[in-house]
Amino acid sequence: MRLTFFGASRGVTGSCFFVETKKTRALVDCGMFQGSQFNEARNHDAFPVDPKSIDIIFVTHAHIDHNGRIPKLIHDGFGGKVYGTKGTIELMQLVWADAEKVMSYDHKKFRAPMLFHEEDLMIGATRCRGVDYGERVDFSKGRAGKPLDIRVTFHDAGHVLGASFIALEAENKRLIFSGDIGNDNVPILRDTEPIGESVDVLLIESTYGDRQHESTTERQKIIRDAVANALTRGGTLMIPAFSIERTQELLYEFNELIEHKHALPRVPIFLDSPLAISAMQVYRRHPEYYDREAKHLRDAGDDFFQFPGLTVTRTRDESKTINNVKGPKIIIAGSGMMNGGRIVHHALRYLRDPKSTLLIIGYCAEGTLGRRLYEGAERVKILGEEVPVRARVKAIGALSAHGDQDKLVRWAATAKGAPKKIYTIHGEPHAASALAHRLQEKFGDKTQVCVPEEGQVVEI
Repeated sequence: MRLTFFGASRGVTGSCFFVETKKTRALVDCGMFQGSQFNEARNHDAFPVDPKSIDIIFVTHAHIDHNGRIPKLIHDGFGGKVYGTKGTIELMQLVWADAEKVMSYDHKKFRAPMLFHEEDLMIGATRCRGVDYGERVDFSKGRAGKPLDIRVTFHDAGHVLGASFIALEAENKRLIFSGDIGNDNVPILRDTEPIGESVDVLLIESTYGDRQHESTTERQKIIRDAVANALTRGGTLMIPAFSIERTQELLYEFNELIEHKHALPRVPIFLDSPLAISAMQVYRRHPEYYDREAKHLRDAGDDFFQFPGLTVTRTRDESKTINNVKGPKIIIAGSGMMNGGRIVHHALRYLRDPKSTLLIIGYCAEGTLGRRLYEGAERVKILGEEVPVRARVKAIGALSAHGDQDKLVRWAATAKGAPKKIYTIHGEPHAASALAHRLQEKFGDKTQVCVPEEGQVVEI
């Protein structure tokens, strides 16, 4: 068996891993590279292998950096099936459609090239197959259109709705692909499932492999204090949020703090993300992914995505009306890294206001506007305009969708025995190396831990 790293090696986007066996050529994830632009030029490069030669694709979860190049593969001739959990498949198709709309707008306005087209999404919809957690799918019986010599099982990663880590078995070897591993004790979703079996090769994400989050038991206090301090300043609180999971969890927390605990003042709150609004409907359709507390609220008739003061702005015209609301207000808008989406327009307007606050609650990759602001930039360029940063910028790690270093090490240790090999992926070089050192200390000589290079090929 051969494993090739086609993305997310010493970087946090573009996850893509190529597995070759005697009978099968499979991808685990095929995500977009994200950085200074929404549709980064690197995504347009020819794929390293002929898409027509790929038999099947497995998707860990619905974030675009894990699946955004799949429609391009379809456009370029990939003819196989795409497997993920049922929740992932539904959310992923929303993500693809949203990306196509953004690219179409940029193409018409700036002549930016299209990565894929609407017809590719229509074909993709016919290729997707949803499975359940714990369902062992055996492709040796021809389910993929021809007999393949692999078996896969999707396990709950606790990251976003339907997110999985994938166990792939072939040629008497078991590979575990972590996808993104969720933070501890997050709202709505269950905690990450343990590995619980022996592992020959573990590919583990390292987004926060070099740091620890604030205690999750303090989550609501952190939100309450950050929001209260921002509103006391009298300006606008901007929260760039990933449309899938961060936004839904934030609404869950606001619902608890405003409607049940009365711990926050009643101010206008705007959800200004068409993708997040559509994703909420998928969340409502899939309570089987909820944890005990969220199921209890749902069964009691509490819609935790709706509470006093919340206004949903789906259209551009509705979004523009936010500017007419004076005084303290909260705007939750995508994208989370501020590399596109409506948050960019709000940042252009309010970053120059010393009364306003930008609250960063997720990871921002190098080259993104969010990363520059996180690192303390005093001036930034937004939509071609130089903007002085006078607003307060604050970041909170406890609200991240990713587990921190301690969580990742604990999860790796849930394997039965020490994994024979571990590759730290989906992290910037320092984070991937820091996690690799921790894992090597944890498992000792029983395990070989490596930080792979992009394009590296390993024999298993």
